[in-house]
Amino acid sequence: MAENKVRNHFSDYLGHAEVTIYSVLAVLLFIAALAAIASTGKLLWESIAHWSIATEGFRVLDELLVVLMLVEILHTLRISIRSHILVTEPFLIVGLIASIRRILVITLQAANLTKSDKWSPENAGLFHASMLELGLLALVLLVLVFSIALLRRYAPAPKTLENM
Repeated sequence: MAENKVRNHFSDYLGHAEVTIYSVLAVLLFIAALAAIASTGKLLWESIAHWSIATEGFRVLDELLVVLMLVEILHTLRISIRSHILVTEPFLIVGLIASIRRILVITLQAANLTKSDKWSPENAGLFHASMLELGLLALVLLVLVFSIALLRRYAPAPKTLENM
């Protein structure tokens, strides 16, 4: 009887510690997202002011996708704090966003490599490696989308998450 009481108290303390750690992480992610939004806004404003939106557009999109990933992780933390259940779908979505972000970066780098004045034998090898990475990222995207579709179709919805 006393042993069960100690276990319950210890479990309660660990639960409080878990919520505290999640809360600190949530605050830090929130601050990081705000800083990234401010940085992106500044970059966008400067690119509009210098008429370089065409060249800076990918960087703005890249930073906005980072913000989106931070918000998705923050959403996952919120669900974990409320229900004490680890939900897998937001992690798959973050992986999907990260893959798309990497595809955009590789595409921009490959476009710069293929300009006629920058083409060289070492750039040809880098271009080939970039195309291989793009193919693998496309495969990762398909797997992630398929996993999300399966999860939404067959995973039972927890009762505690219905009103979130």
